[in-house]
Amino acid sequence: MELVFAIALFAFSSGITPGPNNIMLMSSGVNFGVRRSLPHLLGISFGFPLMVLAIGLGLSSLFQAYPMLHQIIKVAGIGYLLYLAWLIANNHSKLEGKRSANPFSFLQAAAFQWVNPKGWIMAVGAVATFTSMQQALAPQVLTIAAVFFCVALPCALVWLGFGVALQRVLKRPRQQKIFNICMALLLLASIVPMIAP
Repeated sequence: MELVFAIALFAFSSGITPGPNNIMLMSSGVNFGVRRSLPHLLGISFGFPLMVLAIGLGLSSLFQAYPMLHQIIKVAGIGYLLYLAWLIANNHSKLEGKRSANPFSFLQAAAFQWVNPKGWIMAVGAVATFTSMQQALAPQVLTIAAVFFCVALPCALVWLGFGVALQRVLKRPRQQKIFNICMALLLLASIVPMIAP
């Protein structure tokens, strides 16, 4: 039970803090509202625990054998985040009656976990920290993934809620445009720790 509590604390502290998923969810809440953003939220909530399972049950040994593969995924992830920041910054306000983007689908949000640098750090960190070689690995990894699933959904709801609350404040197209640019800049800022030496 102590281990589950420790994993939950780790999952909450890493899941509630700003990162690419949360920034994009808040932006989606502002631009698309709750209903249209739910697939995005659910894709994160299911996709990340599945990534933890995959890493814990085998991918980590693949990355140890082929470190270049991890580097390729990291570079692709950073490139994709740059592209998403550009999309967010250039997303037209719904008040302007046009859109340059749609909210993430369930599959897009779930697949995004594989190129999310913060997600990789969280998943690898959780598996490395909360597993022991003295016990069977699979049950330990399943526990970590289950705890992350239980914690990810409420954390994601908080960020989506922030976005929806801001939607009521941002009444003019110019305000939403400034918000979108700020969210794009925050997304770029979330990349910096991943590329700093």
